[in-house]
Amino acid sequence: MNTRAERLRRRGNRPPRLRGLSINRLLPNMLTMLALCAGVTAMRFAIQGRFEAAVFSVMIAAVFDALDGRIARLLNGQSRFGEELDSLSDVVSFGVAPAITLYLWVLAGAGTPGWLAVLTFSVCAALRLARFNSKLGDSDLPPYAYNYFTGVPAPAAAGLVLLPLVISFEAGPTVFGHPFFVGLWAVVIALLMVSQWPTFSFKGIRVPQKYVIPLLAAVGIIAAMLVSTPWLTLAMIGIAYLISLPFSFRQYRRLRHEAELLHAEAQGGTGREPDRESGDPILP
Repeated sequence: MNTRAERLRRRGNRPPRLRGLSINRLLPNMLTMLALCAGVTAMRFAIQGRFEAAVFSVMIAAVFDALDGRIARLLNGQSRFGEELDSLSDVVSFGVAPAITLYLWVLAGAGTPGWLAVLTFSVCAALRLARFNSKLGDSDLPPYAYNYFTGVPAPAAAGLVLLPLVISFEAGPTVFGHPFFVGLWAVVIALLMVSQWPTFSFKGIRVPQKYVIPLLAAVGIIAAMLVSTPWLTLAMIGIAYLISLPFSFRQYRRLRHEAELLHAEAQGGTGREPDRESGDPILP
C-alpha cells in the first residue's frame, strides 16, 4: 500500500504541465499576425497590378499595428515575444511591401537605380526597427523626449513613400509617377526613418476639454471623406504629416532648451546662458 509520502514523491516526478495563455495575452499577437497578413497580401495585389488594393492593404496593416500595442497595454498582454513579432511584422508590412509595390508600379522601369531605391527603403526600415527594439525599456530618456519618436515611424514612412502612388490615383500620370522622382522620394523617406529627426508621437497628446467635441467632429468629417474621396483624403493626411515635421523639430528644440535652463538653475547656475539655437553654452 502506497503511503502518502510515496504518492507525493511520484507526483513530484511527473513532468510539469504547460500553462495555457489567456485570450487577453493572445489577442495583441493575433492583431500583429493580421497586420503581417495584410502586408503580404499587399505584395500579392501589387504583383497582380492591383495597386489600389495594395495601398489599401498597407493601410489596413497600419490600423492593426496601431491597435495591437494599445490593446496589449490595456489588457496587460505585453511580452517579449510580442515585441519581436511586432517588429518582424513591421519590416514586412511597412518596409518590404511598400517597396515592392513601388518597384512593380514604376521603379522596375528604372533598372538598377530603381532596385537600389527599393533596397535602401527596406534596409532602412529594418535598421530603424532594430534601433527601436534596442531602446525598449530605456529609462535614460529625458522626460520631454517621451512624446517624440526618433525619426519617422515605419507605418508613417510606409504611407509617405506611397504618397506619389496615392496622388496618381487622383491626379493621373504626373511628374509624381516618374521613376526618377519616385526613386529619389523613396530614398529621402528611408533616410528620414533612420535619422535623428524628432517627430510627434500623437499617442501622448492630451486634448483639452473644450476641444474634445470639435476633435470628434473632425474625426467624423475625415471618416466621411475617406469613404467619398479616399485617395484625396489620404494624400492630404500625408501632406499634413510632412508639414508637421518642421514643427516637431522646433518644438523638441524648445523643450530641450527649457530643460537645459531648468537643469542649470537646479545646479546653481554657471554664469553662462545656453545659446538658443545650438544649445551650447556661450559667454555673456
